[in-house]
Amino acid sequence: MSNLYAKAYEQSINNPDKFWGSIAEDCHWYKKWDKVLDDSNKPFYRWFTGAETNSCYNAVDLHVDNGNGEQDAIIYDSPVTDTIKKYTFFDLKDRVAKFAGVLTSKGVGKGDRVIIYMPMIPEAVFAMLACARIGAVHSVVFGGFAANELATRINDAKPKVIVSASCGIEVTRVIEYKPLLDEAINLSESKPQTCIIFQRPQATANMIEQRDYDWNDEMAKAVPQDCVHVKATDPLYILYTSGTTGQPKGVVRDNGGHMVALKWTMKAVYGVDKGDVYWAASDIGWVVGHSYIVYGPLFKGCTTILFEGKPVGTPDAAAFWRVISQHKVKTMFTAPTAFRAIKREDPNAQLMKNFNLSCFNYLFLAGERLDPDTLSWAQNALKIPVIDHWWQTETGWAIAANCVGLHRFDVKPGSPTKAVPGWNMVVLGPDGRAARAGEIGAIVAKLPLPPGTLPTLWQNDQRYVDSYLTMFPGYYETADAGFIDEDGYVYVMARTDDIINVAGHRLSTGAMEEVIAEHPDVAECAVMGVEDKLKGQIPLGMMVLNAGVDRDNDEIVKEVVDLVRSKIGPVAAFKTATVVKRLPKTRSGKILRGTMRAIADKKKYKIPATIDDHTTLDEIEESLGKIGYGNKA
Repeated sequence: MSNLYAKAYEQSINNPDKFWGSIAEDCHWYKKWDKVLDDSNKPFYRWFTGAETNSCYNAVDLHVDNGNGEQDAIIYDSPVTDTIKKYTFFDLKDRVAKFAGVLTSKGVGKGDRVIIYMPMIPEAVFAMLACARIGAVHSVVFGGFAANELATRINDAKPKVIVSASCGIEVTRVIEYKPLLDEAINLSESKPQTCIIFQRPQATANMIEQRDYDWNDEMAKAVPQDCVHVKATDPLYILYTSGTTGQPKGVVRDNGGHMVALKWTMKAVYGVDKGDVYWAASDIGWVVGHSYIVYGPLFKGCTTILFEGKPVGTPDAAAFWRVISQHKVKTMFTAPTAFRAIKREDPNAQLMKNFNLSCFNYLFLAGERLDPDTLSWAQNALKIPVIDHWWQTETGWAIAANCVGLHRFDVKPGSPTKAVPGWNMVVLGPDGRAARAGEIGAIVAKLPLPPGTLPTLWQNDQRYVDSYLTMFPGYYETADAGFIDEDGYVYVMARTDDIINVAGHRLSTGAMEEVIAEHPDVAECAVMGVEDKLKGQIPLGMMVLNAGVDRDNDEIVKEVVDLVRSKIGPVAAFKTATVVKRLPKTRSGKILRGTMRAIADKKKYKIPATIDDHTTLDEIEESLGKIGYGNKA
C-alpha cells in the first residue's frame, strides 16, 4: 500500500501526461484530447486541449445512464428551517435540465456569465449545474454579501442573468437578499438583463417588472435542455477570492482538468467511492462548496450533504454528530474553526455520546491551520483518523494531504502531511534559493500546476502572472510560509506576511499559536506581529477562553506567556496577550489576523467583505485599547 503513494507521486511529477491521461479515462468525453498537458504557451499551461466534455453530464446524467438514477444524489438538511429533503440522480437531472431551460429562455448560452447569489438550498446547486449543462459560466457569490462587494463582482463578470433567493437564514435572524441585490445592481455599471428569484416562506422579495422572474413560475413552463459539448479548456466557473479590494481577483476553473482532478481526489485523498455519503460542511460561496459539496462528490457518484446550519447553535454543539449519524456519513470535511467552536461549547464531548457514529471513517479539516490541540481533541473524542490538509481557492483541491486512498501516513501534529501527487512543492528563502529541511521560507509549487487549478484570472492574464508567478519565476507562489521536514512532511506555519521579524529573528506566529492552544483554558487564539520601535516587531496574542472558565484573565495571560517562553524561548519576545470574547473571522472560518494587526498598529484598514460579524472588530479595538494598542489606547 505504501508504494501506491510513492509510485503515483513519482509518475505525477516525472510523467504527468501518463499519470493524468490514465486518470482521465475514468471520465466521460465526447471527444478525447489531442494533448494531456499543453505547454506551448508558458506560463499559461492547459490540460486536455482538444477534448470536449460536459461537467453536468459527468456529475448527473452519467449516473442515470449507468443505472444509478435511484441513488440519492443530494441530502438537503436544514435545521434552521427544520427541513430534510432527498434528491435522487433522477430528481437532480429533471430539475437541472428544467432550470437549464429557464436560463436558455432568458437568452443564456455558451460562454455567458450567470451570478448565483443564494443561500444553502438545493436550488443553488441546480442553478450551478444548469449553467454547466449549457456551457454558461457561473459565478457564485456568498448569499448576503454586502451590496458594494456584489456590485464589483457584477462589474467584473458582467452576467446576463442573476439567480437569487428572497432570503438566507442565520441562527438568530433572517437576511433579506433582494434589497442587497437591487442596491448592487443600482451601483454596478454592468446591468443583468434578468433576475430569477426563488421565494422562500421566511421573506417575500419585491419583484421589478420585466427584469425579475419567479423561480417556480419559470420552472413550470421550462423546456428541459440537454448537455452541450464544451471544450475541456472552456471556463466552468469564476470564483472571486475573499478580501479583495477594488478590482476583484476572479479565479477561473476549466471544465476538463477540474473534472479529472476532483473525481480522482474523492477516492485517492478522501477514501470515498460511488454510493458513499460525503459531507463537506461549508458553503457553496467558497471553493470548498464548489469542489466538495457540488462537483467532486457528484462526479464520483457519491451522495453529498447540503447543510443549512452551523456547528453550534442549530440547535447545539451536537449538530454535526446528528447529521453524521442520521445520514450515515462516511467522510466529513470542515474547517478547524468549526471544531474549535464545538470544543469550546462541549469541551468533554459529552453530546457526542448520544449518537451512533460507527459509519464515520474520516474527518478532514482545512481552511485554517489545524493546531495540535484541536487535532488531539478531535482524535480523542472521535477515535478515527483526523486529517489536516492544505489548499486554496486558487488551487481548487488539496496541495498537501494524507491521501487515505493511496496510503495513510502517520500523522505529525502541525503538518498536513505530504504533497499530493501532482504537486511539486519546494520551500524557498527570500533570495530564491531552496531552503534546507526544517528551515522556514516561502512554500511554492513548481510549474506546471496540476489539472483543476487556476489557469488564469478572469480576463486578466497579466494580474495572474503578477500575483502568483513573478516573485519566484518558474513557481506558483502560495503566499504561505513554512517548511518541509526530512521526511517530506509539509508544515504551513503562517501566511508569508505573518512571519514576523523580531530583532532580526524570523519567527512563525503559527508556532506561537500552537503553544498557546495547549493551555487548557484556551479555546482558540491568534498571534500577530505588531510594530515595535526597539525590535521592529513583537508578537501580540489574542485568546478566546473555553465556555465555563471562571478564572482571573491576568493569571491565564501570565501562564500563556510563560508557556511560550519555555517552549519557544526568550527570542520570541512574547510578553503581551489579552483575552477577547471572539476573534473576527471570515464566513469560511479564517481568522482576520491582518485586520487585527492593522487595528493594533493604528493603520487604516478596510473591513473585509467576507467578515462574518463586523461587531467583532469593535470588541477587538476595545480589548487592544486596554493593553495600550490601537486608537483606543
